[in-house]
Amino acid sequence: MNAHTRIAIVGSGFSGLGMAIKLKEAGIEDFTIFERAQEIGGTWRDNTYPGCQCDVPSNLYSFSFAPNPNWTRTFPLQPEIQQYLRDVADRFGIRPYVRFGHSLETATWDEDERLWRVETSQGSYTANFLVSGIGGLSEPAFPDIPGLGDFKGAMFHSAQWDHDHDLAGERVAVIGTGASAIQFVPKIQPQVSKLKVFQRTAPWVMPHRDRPTKAWERRLFGRFPLAQRIIRGAVYGGRETFVLGFMHKRFAKLPERIARAHLERSVADPELREKLTPAYTIGCKRILPSNAYFPAVTKPNVEVVTDRIEEVREHSVVTADGTEHEVDTIILGTGFLATDMPIAKRIHGADGRSLDEVWGGSLEAYLGTTIAGFPNLLWLFGPNTGLGHTSILVMLEAQIGYAVQALREIDEIGADRFEVRAEVQREYNEKIQDELQDTVWNSGGCSSYYLDRNGRNSSIWPGFTFSFRRRLARFELGDYEVDMPRPARAPEQPELAPV
Repeated sequence: MNAHTRIAIVGSGFSGLGMAIKLKEAGIEDFTIFERAQEIGGTWRDNTYPGCQCDVPSNLYSFSFAPNPNWTRTFPLQPEIQQYLRDVADRFGIRPYVRFGHSLETATWDEDERLWRVETSQGSYTANFLVSGIGGLSEPAFPDIPGLGDFKGAMFHSAQWDHDHDLAGERVAVIGTGASAIQFVPKIQPQVSKLKVFQRTAPWVMPHRDRPTKAWERRLFGRFPLAQRIIRGAVYGGRETFVLGFMHKRFAKLPERIARAHLERSVADPELREKLTPAYTIGCKRILPSNAYFPAVTKPNVEVVTDRIEEVREHSVVTADGTEHEVDTIILGTGFLATDMPIAKRIHGADGRSLDEVWGGSLEAYLGTTIAGFPNLLWLFGPNTGLGHTSILVMLEAQIGYAVQALREIDEIGADRFEVRAEVQREYNEKIQDELQDTVWNSGGCSSYYLDRNGRNSSIWPGFTFSFRRRLARFELGDYEVDMPRPARAPEQPELAPV
């Protein structure tokens, strides 16, 4: 017989922990968190590359209900974020609900029994409700480069950093210049003999305002939590204005001037500066803050290569101009499967089709949280909840609040199945796509991970976060098809033999 839990939560990063905490606060404790690893932390547990740091200010990158007065920098470092998550799990008593080493293999909706059948790497379970806490930055993306599998040297993805491999004195190739590479390139540059940075598209790089926090600041926030809440509110309000530059191109001119000035100050060589100058509107791809990246790539042992990679051989990378770059190690800074999530292949809805089949390459949900055809499923960090200007945790807390409301209301009316109406989801997404049409994300002249393989923006929320929070402030039962439990079937009577 399968073990049963009322609510199955997949993942123990910010989303899984936040959901669990708010369920407990609502008096709902029949839930289980399935975590594939052996520790809390999600993407902040897995990404341990040198220099890993969040690009959202510390006071905004934490749960509003669990502030951390002890951040050592104004932008938090990976080890501190993971420790914060561990501390939160312990503080709110969540660890006993976690099943570590339980990787989700499949989750299938059973329409007859009105429950989810969950298969994990360590056993089978049933659940009345399924909550996905798998974020878009959980599965590394590997480039489709001919010969990549034939490389004889060391090779690893930045999200799977090989800390046992010594880079000292090596010839290293870095493929990709996204958020991770911007952070680890300056850290490894002094160690290696030669560093080749293979850049497909130049990123916009802004000056970084990161600094160590002062001891008096930490003491103040520890003794007077209200002071930290005030600072958090001010930071939130300030960063909320940044979205204007994404929504309206005319507002992008100022940040673009700042980024260009930062590049000019940092890179004296005009030829290299030309390579590092983006050819698209700022904000079309993720904006990267760094004071160290430009100085690192100007060093004598670094070369920025902009020719397309043609193939990888046993000991080299060959570019389209015919140059063979001999290297000892390849580091892939190629990001994540943000719009092609493997978990979508493992979740099957009411008609038996997988979420991946239903989406067909374009993620879609209602309020980023519920999905037509998938009853009793709640999706955190869902489609069109991503941001380019502020903390994703603002969106997450709105989703969690909405999800808990949904579960409580379904319980109150005694229903056992709810599913967003297909027409409600369709109308909502048509409006979202219409609002995205003229934004920098859609029309900024670049190819980014915000756009899925169909060219549709299924990642970004097209506006202020307070408008999203307002939309999710109340669970509207009328948006859903709700079913009450079926009456129990009377036992069958045996047929009477003819007299």
